[in-house]
Amino acid sequence: QVQLVEAGGGLVQAGGSLRLSCVSSGRTFSTYTMGWFRQAPGKERQFVARIFSSGNTLHADSVKGRFTISRDNSKNTVYLQMNNLKPEDTAVYYCAAKLNPTTQLYNYWGQGTQVTVSS
Repeated sequence: QVQLVEAGGGLVQAGGSLRLSCVSSGRTFSTYTMGWFRQAPGKERQFVARIFSSGNTLHADSVKGRFTISRDNSKNTVYLQMNNLKPEDTAVYYCAAKLNPTTQLYNYWGQGTQVTVSS
């Protein structure tokens, strides 16, 4: 069983920055594909970014150029640096771990951290 614990959410003004972190308990963290997702009230969960074990990344168009996903395998941690935040970025942000990079399924999820961007 892999546990994921997010941190770093909070309240920030539009144009500000936050860095989210997600620590994994998995022993083979370096082999996981890690993803960030978000869910705003009344909306479906939305993909934000993912990073493969190779370090290759993919970001959603809505955050490209503003958000950056990264990982530190020595710390079993994945990060989401969020710059130039907008009110529409307000959501609960979740990290997730995918054991098999060739599938769509994320096997483990964190509890989420709230990000609120005021205008």
